[in-house]
Amino acid sequence: MDVIKLTQRLLAFDTVNPPGNETSCAAFLHDLLTAAGFEAQLYPMPDGRTNLVAYIGNGTGKPLAFTGHLDTVPLGNRPWNVSPFAGDIIDGRLYGRGSTDMKAGVAAFVCAAILQVDRLKQGPGTLLLITCGEETGCDGARHLVQSITLPPVAGLIVAEPTLNRPAHGHKGVLWLKATSRGVTAHGSMPERGDNAILKAARFIARLEKFGFDTPAHPVMGRPTVNVGTMHGGLNLNSVPDLAETEIDLRSVPPMQHAKLKTQIEQLAKDDAEITTLLDLPPVWTDPNMTIVKRIGDISAASTRASVAPASVSYFTDAALLQPALQNAPTVILGPGDPALAHQTDEYCVVKNIIQAVEIYRALLNDFAKT
Repeated sequence: MDVIKLTQRLLAFDTVNPPGNETSCAAFLHDLLTAAGFEAQLYPMPDGRTNLVAYIGNGTGKPLAFTGHLDTVPLGNRPWNVSPFAGDIIDGRLYGRGSTDMKAGVAAFVCAAILQVDRLKQGPGTLLLITCGEETGCDGARHLVQSITLPPVAGLIVAEPTLNRPAHGHKGVLWLKATSRGVTAHGSMPERGDNAILKAARFIARLEKFGFDTPAHPVMGRPTVNVGTMHGGLNLNSVPDLAETEIDLRSVPPMQHAKLKTQIEQLAKDDAEITTLLDLPPVWTDPNMTIVKRIGDISAASTRASVAPASVSYFTDAALLQPALQNAPTVILGPGDPALAHQTDEYCVVKNIIQAVEIYRALLNDFAKT
């Protein structure tokens, strides 16, 4: 298995989300893994998109699980200097949309698993969870955990970009829409109407001063709130009767999103109705767990970088997969550079991809002993 060629092959599939179109890419990996001896199954979604689950092992003990998504974000408005789907290698960098986030990571754990296939057959083995629709809110992972029962696993490696250094979790995300309703009237007679934008503005002013009733997390820090969008009114000379505000809340353990939403509803009073757009809990695994320390030691042996408790700023499919895997210890560990995710001329350093295979093979070998 040549992990660089495999990464290039995955990049050649245009899986920009929306619409995604991950099915052909998932089918390619399905055939590759099946030919290598894995039990692989495609799980289509109603919209035609597809998740892939593959397993190899002898059924004894808990396998080590890996997960990654196949969809990518749009290319953006700025022109690319390289083809986003060609996988060109320039000065040790492999370019392409999704190279760092996160097709190089998927290629690395698929390659590592295939290279270790003979040994994996004789022990607990590995479980590969390859999803669609992560970039728009973990749609594929949600459909997967609602469709099948996932088996217990020893641990979950999320191959999202971390420069091959382990991270132990990420903040949760609660996206809310606040809908403010009013009564329209002529702009010259505002007293006859009820201005929805002013209602939204009053709510936003209170939201700016909102204090979370939770202490800062020792690694993730404090929860945050951001007003991301605000739309209201149809024309200048009318009193607007509708305004919509979208709010991005990031939570830390042990916060509960149901309670947080109730607090925002109370803050809105009669100025807005609150509905949920996305609800993903925070992910956190104790860095002092034995299994987590082993993962850290193995990655450090390759990167020569010290390991310390860490988190990432983005959310991952682990928000849904970890609870479905009976809260298995979860580590985010992949070859990409998080600073390059979603960027124009996105790339992943070739040596990091090769290093990720080395780390994943060492992990699979180590866990095969348990």
